[in-house]
Amino acid sequence: MPRQILDESQIHPAIQKTVADHNLDIVQEVQNAIASHKVVVVGMTQNPVVKSALKNLSQAGIAHHYLEYGSYFSQWRRRNALKMWTGWPTFPMVFVKGKLIGGGSELKALLALGELE
Repeated sequence: MPRQILDESQIHPAIQKTVADHNLDIVQEVQNAIASHKVVVVGMTQNPVVKSALKNLSQAGIAHHYLEYGSYFSQWRRRNALKMWTGWPTFPMVFVKGKLIGGGSELKALLALGELE
């Protein structure tokens, strides 16, 4: 079932550009990283699940690119743009070969199955 998002036709023309451009730079930065790297982790400082995901990738010998946006106390509005774009509610957001695989627990499960080697 496709994820529900508000159709552009339901957004008043006077605000469509504002909606489209809101924190677009952070989304484009992540898109560019995904296009350039096999594994991308998007996270935030102070988050133990992000640290664990990075550690698990390093221990598995899997090269990865890390993007960090703020902490629990900063840049949460900018991070919301990533949550709205992906539909994924938490950090980290882990992308493998251009696909969002989920977060820390999903990464750990795929590593255990040997699917990321």
